[in-house]
Amino acid sequence: MQERPWLASYRAYGIPAEIAPAQHASVTAMLEEAMRTHADRPALRFAGQPLRYAQVDALSAAFAAWLQSRGVQRGDRIAVMTPNVLAFPIALLGILRAGAVQVNVNPLYTPRELEHQLQDAGARLMVVFNGATPTLAQVLANTPVRTVLAAGFGLGTEPTPQDPPVDAGLLAAPGCEVVSFGAALAAGAALPRFQSVATGPDDLIFLQYTGGTTGLSKGASLSHGNLLANCAQFALFMPSARRPGEEVVVTAIPLYHIFALMVNFISYFSIGAENWLVPNPRDMNAFVALLRQARPTVVTGVNTLYAGLTQHPDLRQVDWSRLRLVAGGGSAIVPAVSERWQAITGHFIREGYGLSETSPIVTFNPAAVQEFNGTTGLPLPSSDVKLLDDDGHEVALGEAGEVCVKGPHVMRGYWEKPQANAQAFTADGYFKTGDVGQFDARGFLKIVDRKKDMILVSGFNVYPNEIEAVASACTGVAECACIGVPDEKTGEAVRLFVVRLPGATLDEAIVLAHCRDNLTAYKLPRSVRFIEALPKSAVGKVLRRELRGQ
Repeated sequence: MQERPWLASYRAYGIPAEIAPAQHASVTAMLEEAMRTHADRPALRFAGQPLRYAQVDALSAAFAAWLQSRGVQRGDRIAVMTPNVLAFPIALLGILRAGAVQVNVNPLYTPRELEHQLQDAGARLMVVFNGATPTLAQVLANTPVRTVLAAGFGLGTEPTPQDPPVDAGLLAAPGCEVVSFGAALAAGAALPRFQSVATGPDDLIFLQYTGGTTGLSKGASLSHGNLLANCAQFALFMPSARRPGEEVVVTAIPLYHIFALMVNFISYFSIGAENWLVPNPRDMNAFVALLRQARPTVVTGVNTLYAGLTQHPDLRQVDWSRLRLVAGGGSAIVPAVSERWQAITGHFIREGYGLSETSPIVTFNPAAVQEFNGTTGLPLPSSDVKLLDDDGHEVALGEAGEVCVKGPHVMRGYWEKPQANAQAFTADGYFKTGDVGQFDARGFLKIVDRKKDMILVSGFNVYPNEIEAVASACTGVAECACIGVPDEKTGEAVRLFVVRLPGATLDEAIVLAHCRDNLTAYKLPRSVRFIEALPKSAVGKVLRRELRGQ
């Protein structure tokens, strides 16, 4: 086989082709070492208040002890459904120290989406933000969850004035215990220290749910070894922005998203960084004020986030003199957005590509790249990426093919989905991403299309089959199909085409109201078009390409 083109770029940039053997048996061990090494440094900042690594150590140890006092065993799944508040990292560290597996849940899920994920993961205990408790209350009886920890903005036993109330229906749920997260921490602190659990690289660390082409999300089973590998791979690409005890990271991407979870939290926590949590990046005034306070060295985001920030008049007032890394992922970075960002901050947006199933980074533009290039960068060390045609043959350099990935960061498989796993991997063990890309002569990957009809809205995967399944259940809909259309704010938006049942009095408002009841906001169709019939192939397959032409 001919040498992979990115290996010559590795040599030119001084990047090793392989990561070193892992120094830690688990992510838990790596993060515990960081808490000891950087005990006196600030680890987290929320609402301007710092928590030192020693405090995070004590709080997470207390939570681990509380979990074990409630019978949590190695491998148990515990759901966490919060925005970027202090409860998320404290819960994560406590869950890992108790030997359990964290199930990351979007707090904006609808009841239908939440019920499926909790049932599929088999979570008996969950941490949930107060503001999401009305959704949980609607489906709790249909899930395995029997212990709920309600978390607000702070970590105290009493709610803060800013905290949303816990839904009364949740508090009244029969057979379910509801405890405040702060009360659990206080109780855990009074217990004997937790019993350390010896987790290894093959043990699961996360179930990271990702949209399914069948309309139901699947849990990517990520191991400690997967995350350790991706941290090591990222470190070899960006050593200049990973100085132990010196980095200041701003985390606006939700931590339940694998991008922020691996890069912002696990990778940077492991080297003693100071992490500023942004609970609501849509509040641009507060966000820019936080940036002025933090004076960050590392910022991560998606295209829509950067586009919004560059339009804020006060962004130029931020002191960007310490900035070393601006990372973009989740969806393509628009060149004009990177240009506007660079004009203000002096730094271009360094783009990468990844998926929940790959922990997440597959390719990234390494530190030696000095300008925006419109690609997602080079494959990471110790991994291989090949591009396959529809017959499973590798395409020639410069031609487009489905991106297929192999390496220590690729998931073990989808949780309890043997049939999906058989379809997701090639015979020689490469994960089939469903994305279509092409390599240039230097090994830089450009994503050019999606083999699956996935739509990317603000960096989140939206699968047409799920939208169509929901919309088809609306009274008066005969059939429907959706596509992604370009959108200035969100990158892409969902457009739904609907065929009415004969005699149905159906309009856009009715369809959108139905969708709103069953879909998270980013999945909602932005527009609905009524047509006489859907274009179909001879075998009855809807031809989305013809809809795009309309």
